[in-house]
Amino acid sequence: MFKGTRMAGRMGNDRVTVLNLLVHKVDAENGVLLIKGAVPGRTGGLVMVRSAIKRGEK
Repeated sequence: MFKGTRMAGRMGNDRVTVLNLLVHKVDAENGVLLIKGAVPGRTGGLVMVRSAIKRGEK
């Protein structure tokens, strides 16, 4: 292994959007959202949750 050798792996600090996740339960008392599915990012990181912006098919 040589210093500076290019290898496969993480590409950097990119924003990722994940669609079709279900908010299963909201616990306002503890400030917790239970989401069904995989949420990208590290444990304890900030997550932005918003309503769907993609329209369904006509």
